[in-house]
Amino acid sequence: MPNDRLLMIVEDDEAFARTLKRSFERRGYDVLLADSQEALEKLLETHDPGYAVVDLKLGAQSGLPCVQRLHAHDPAMLIVVLTGFASIATAVEAIKLGATNYLAKPSNTDDIEAAFARSGGDPAAPLGPRPTSIKTLEWEHIHEVLKDSDFNISEAARRLGMHRRTLARKLAKRQVG
Repeated sequence: MPNDRLLMIVEDDEAFARTLKRSFERRGYDVLLADSQEALEKLLETHDPGYAVVDLKLGAQSGLPCVQRLHAHDPAMLIVVLTGFASIATAVEAIKLGATNYLAKPSNTDDIEAAFARSGGDPAAPLGPRPTSIKTLEWEHIHEVLKDSDFNISEAARRLGMHRRTLARKLAKRQVG
């Protein structure tokens, strides 16, 4: 299959994956679905996608190894990471591992296609002070610890010195998508 319109979607939410698949197919893409890194590996044995959309959190696993694997498979592939757990730390890691863009959920097909088109970056992006609240700093710290603990909520709660249920409640409150 030619990779110029072949899209790999790595998403464990079956309903969301099917919705994205149908939407991209209406736009002329051939779409492959994987719900785990293992499923991704099998598909990469026989397919060479030019595009990929990867969920940052695949069940209890991180989607970052999938980003790394896709980039290793084809460094020219345009990879967009979608997440309901957006943080600066995970955005930086995703880009370092080969993602071309990073979007917070909810994102639709238009947003994802626009992210594919913006893969080169914008050197004229305006710089300015970023006001940071205590809540934002807490949120970013929580996600840094989550990333460092491979998205294991129990381990992250232990490292943060809080009860697992408290952390789960905080994540549920701020989760997008």
